Parts: sequence; C-alpha cells; structure tokens
Amino acid sequence: MTNRFLSLALASILLIVLPAKSFAEKPKQRIIALAPHIVEMLFDIGAGDKIVGTVNYADFPKAALDIPRVGSYHGMQIEKILALNPDLVIVWQSGNSQSDIDKMKRLGLKVVMSNPKNIADVATELRYYGELTGNQKQAESVALAYEKRLSALRIKNKNKRPIPVFYQLWSEPMMTINGTTWINQLIEVCQGVNVFKSNPTPYPKISTENVIVAQPHLIVLPDENSDKPQPIINWQKWPEIPAVKNNKFIHVDADLLHRFSTRMLSGIEDMCEKIDQHR
Repeated sequence: MTNRFLSLALASILLIVLPAKSFAEKPKQRIIALAPHIVEMLFDIGAGDKIVGTVNYADFPKAALDIPRVGSYHGMQIEKILALNPDLVIVWQSGNSQSDIDKMKRLGLKVVMSNPKNIADVATELRYYGELTGNQKQAESVALAYEKRLSALRIKNKNKRPIPVFYQLWSEPMMTINGTTWINQLIEVCQGVNVFKSNPTPYPKISTENVIVAQPHLIVLPDENSDKPQPIINWQKWPEIPAVKNNKFIHVDADLLHRFSTRMLSGIEDMCEKIDQHR
C-alpha cells in the first residue's frame, strides 16, 4: 500500500513539473542572429523565418537580405534590438563586442553564445539551434549530412603530398593566419602546410621579406564580396619565392571559407581541387 501511494505521489509530481519545464523551454519564435554564420545555420535547419533581426553583412541565403539590420562591424544598435522584442539573441562570442553582449544581458535579453572553434563544431551548433527552435529533426539531418561530407573530404585528401602554403588573408597591411585559426584547419584538410603556422599571433601582420624567408610553394588568394576590394600585390617582383617562380597561385571563395557554416565544405572542396592542380 505504501509503495502504491509513493508511486501515485511521484506520478502527480511529474505531472506538475514536466509541463512547467516544457513551458520554460518552449521553442524560440523571435530570434536575433548577430553573425552571418548563425543566420545561415538557422536557415539550414528550417528556422530562418524566425529571425527578426541580424547584421549588415548577413547576405546568405537570399532571403536573409530581407531581415531588418540591427548592427554591423562597428557594433550593435541596442535600441533596435529591444524594439524587435526578441525572445532569443544569438551572439558570436569571438566576433561581437563584449560590451554589447554584456549590455544586452543587463537589459534582460535572453542571450546565448555561438563560439565554434573546430570544424566539427558546425554540426554541434546545428543541433543546438535545433533544440532552441524546436527544429531538432531537420537540424539532426543537416548535422549528419555535414559530418558525413566532412569525413569524406578528410579521407579523400589524407594521403596527398603536403605542400607549403601562404594564405594571403589581406594585402594592405599584409596579413595571414597561424596554426590556431579556423582557416588553418581548412588548409590542413587539403594537406596544405601553412608556412606561418608557428607564428604566435592568430592573424599576424607580415612583410614580403617574411614571405621570402618562409618560401611557400603555393600562394592562396581569398576573394570576397566587399565594397573595399583588396589592393593587388605584384608578386612577380620576388621570383625568389618558389610559388612566384613557378607561378603557383590559386583564388578561393572567402565567403565560403571564412564563415562557420555548412557551405564551408564547398569552399574546402574547391580549395583542395585547386591545390591538387599545383601539387
């Protein structure tokens, strides 16, 4: 009798607690996404229609261009964010201003972080956004497809001969990447060896003399859609660089490679194929 009473009591407790928990974790319907990769992933899992605000440079997919803008590289317009009455703000921990993030939290907004560090983190974030929006089924499908394709790319390229690579992130001032960066991971999938991998700074400013000393066999030039195109460096002035001497340059799509999104795999595939042509 006592056991039966305890069972009934526990059941009644569960009936009370579970609906309250479910209400607290109900899917978010008004989301502000403060980075292009967050917008892309929300569209990937079928939650793009829940985005009510984003940043100026979120331009994919095409439907993202219709979303109201609440910020840019220069910071967020907190008043606009509040006016949109979001029930969730997803911020990019490494890309958004910490002062803006702190201010949104102080104002009582529900803020969660996007902070991918590894290529595999894209799948993790897709699943997380699925939980937040109630789109778990589509998120899981997209995440699994991403993981399968990434694994296939790794297997396809793992036995290829390594090639020393200089990734010209920017030309004026000249900048590149070290071994701790996202882009370095992408290069390594293609069996490229970043000649500035050991630099202590993630995005170091360098000189042509540094490149001459590094002796890359291939120079990678990222192209991005920008109102301010990169100045062109006339590398032919330095034929002592193996990549210049042998005319080994490739152009890659920065919008694919520089965003933490599923489209990044298309960027890797394209880069690997182009590196193969000069290996």
